[in-house]
Amino acid sequence: MPQAGPGMAPAEGVTYVGIDTLQEQTRLKALRRGYTFNLLVVGRSGLGKSTLVNTLFKANVARRKSGEEEPLPSTTEVKTVSSSLSEGGVRLNLTITDTPGFGDHINNENCWEPIVSYIEAQYAHYLQEEQKVDRLLHIADTRIHCCVYFIPPTGHSLSSLDVEVLQRLDKIVNVVPVVAKADTLTIEERTAFKDRIRADLIDHGIKVYPLQEYEDLDDVQENMKIRERLPFAVVGSTAWHEVHGKKVLGRRSNWGLVEVENKSHNDFAYMRDMLIRTHMQDLIGSTAERHYENFRRSRLSTKTSSKHVIVNGQDTDVKDLNESKI
Repeated sequence: MPQAGPGMAPAEGVTYVGIDTLQEQTRLKALRRGYTFNLLVVGRSGLGKSTLVNTLFKANVARRKSGEEEPLPSTTEVKTVSSSLSEGGVRLNLTITDTPGFGDHINNENCWEPIVSYIEAQYAHYLQEEQKVDRLLHIADTRIHCCVYFIPPTGHSLSSLDVEVLQRLDKIVNVVPVVAKADTLTIEERTAFKDRIRADLIDHGIKVYPLQEYEDLDDVQENMKIRERLPFAVVGSTAWHEVHGKKVLGRRSNWGLVEVENKSHNDFAYMRDMLIRTHMQDLIGSTAERHYENFRRSRLSTKTSSKHVIVNGQDTDVKDLNESKI
């Protein structure tokens, strides 16, 4: 069959095949199935994590009432809340994972372990489902696609705890650092603080999203602008105020109103655009293609290199055997 060249109309008499409908077929199938996005928020209490997430999606997805007080957990806990959002015919299955108790105690030794364990447990569960002989056609994806790490607005630099945790998280999940409650800093303080944090990230070898070594050539310019603005200095609020006859989200103080979505006031709009409007699919893809693959390769390599036998009905590594077990 004669074929038309790129950008050319089919020659006269050539039958229309319909290859150009593949994109629409893929779109309709994805719309019917819906999308899944799993967001982890990590930070000390009082930094407005729930408020920021609710502001981000303009819905009560964190399920925490305004002014609600909760008892301080004795150790770091992991709590998940799932919601289903719909906009313009697109359904998003959203899961928000919070970490109450993180960094809130005098002794915060190993407070990151429940977080790391939870992230790796989701990878392990997915791997287990993937290896089943009779596996599901579509495995439920509970893997964390993005971790928003909240930095207190101290104006100094990263704390030793922040460095310790970020050095562990960046190897297993996409990390997006944010300066919480940025309206407590002046513009000059905010700029200097962000510069110091960027220097700390480089000095300690902490890699945050988007990673330069994995980006497509088409995304270089856009990702460069994002990296120049990291960490995002953000303000969250679910309160609406009227400004010049228009309703806006904002935080009112004695000296004025900070508009959440005003890019000259803070970086919330830049963060939202990246997480939802431009990079959400890349966050999901990079989780599967890089972080999960690294976990999968490491787990399967470990299993392959060790020999196992059944002892008393349990799968036991040969290296762990001794006479008392035989």
